Amino acid sequence: MQTLNVDLDNRSYSIHIGTGILSSVVELLEPLKLSKHLVVVTNDVVAPLYLEQVVNLLHNSTYDVDCVILPDGEQHKDDASLNSIFTHMLENNCDRSTTIVALGGGVIGDMAGFAAATYMRGIPFVQIPTTLLAQVDSSVGGKTAINHPLGKNMIGAFYQPRSVIIDVATLNTLDERHFRAGLAEVIKYGVIADAEFFSWLEQNVSRLLDKDPSALKYAIKTCCKIKAGIVAQDETEHSVRALLNFGHTFGHAIEQLCGYGTVLHGEAVAIGMAVASRMSAQKGLCSSADVARLDRILLQYGLDIHIPQGFTPTQFVTAMMRDKKVSSGVLRMVLAHGIGASAVHLLPDPMLDFTQLLADFSLGS
Repeated sequence: MQTLNVDLDNRSYSIHIGTGILSSVVELLEPLKLSKHLVVVTNDVVAPLYLEQVVNLLHNSTYDVDCVILPDGEQHKDDASLNSIFTHMLENNCDRSTTIVALGGGVIGDMAGFAAATYMRGIPFVQIPTTLLAQVDSSVGGKTAINHPLGKNMIGAFYQPRSVIIDVATLNTLDERHFRAGLAEVIKYGVIADAEFFSWLEQNVSRLLDKDPSALKYAIKTCCKIKAGIVAQDETEHSVRALLNFGHTFGHAIEQLCGYGTVLHGEAVAIGMAVASRMSAQKGLCSSADVARLDRILLQYGLDIHIPQGFTPTQFVTAMMRDKKVSSGVLRMVLAHGIGASAVHLLPDPMLDFTQLLADFSLGS
């Protein structure tokens, strides 16, 4: 097992990464000195795989465990699911010492974290991510939220977990589509901050697609290390943390327009990165060779980079203008400065920018 730290003063916590460490969940929770009352929040896909194992381990160590099993999917990341968590906790007399354990992917982690942030004005929670996307991104950094029909993750809070426990072995039960979607977030880190890691990803396509444990652990650790460093500098996204949104501005618009769950988050981010790289080249920030290199690696990892059809530039821009990165009515977008560097740029006339870009994109340029 390898351990990283997210350095946030009195809100600092550890990220534990290893293979088979789910069996050590009790030992990993003990140093946190949590109360003995836990609520495990999971979904109906993860529950048959891991819930019994986790609950039995906790029960055997004298924890009192309640469980909330939610329906799977981004379309259920809403106020109804959030309220079902609250209802269960109130019915089971959960108090301010109760701890929520998020067992699942990014949807579960975001909702369980938001429930923890707001139940009785804040209770502890722990992340046990079981998807690649959650392991490299959403479980780390304390972003919690639910979706609104008009925008993704628009209702939420910054609220840090007490610990993150990443068992790489859980990826063996992850279906291929969700696994490849998670790889989009892995690639993102190389584009925005680490050219050497991007090159490693180019050289290790087969190992990662075959779920080689050592390759997965290296990739996950590298992503978590990059994110932990960024979050430590800018916890609430006033500056450098915004770089983690590369590909997300257009990606979130895709998710909202297509209907949550139709295009997976990582799939939408892959398309968003392809769009953002073209915008970067259009503005002279990166070369056409950089764009081609990003396209190539996305395709090698089985990710589609075609924009969903049936939507106009106006619809995409309208959706993006509801993005959390809009400030004083101006869209801010993360653009690539080659491979391994990035920055936030203002787009004062996004309709002009995207109308031409999307027209060119549809022609295959």
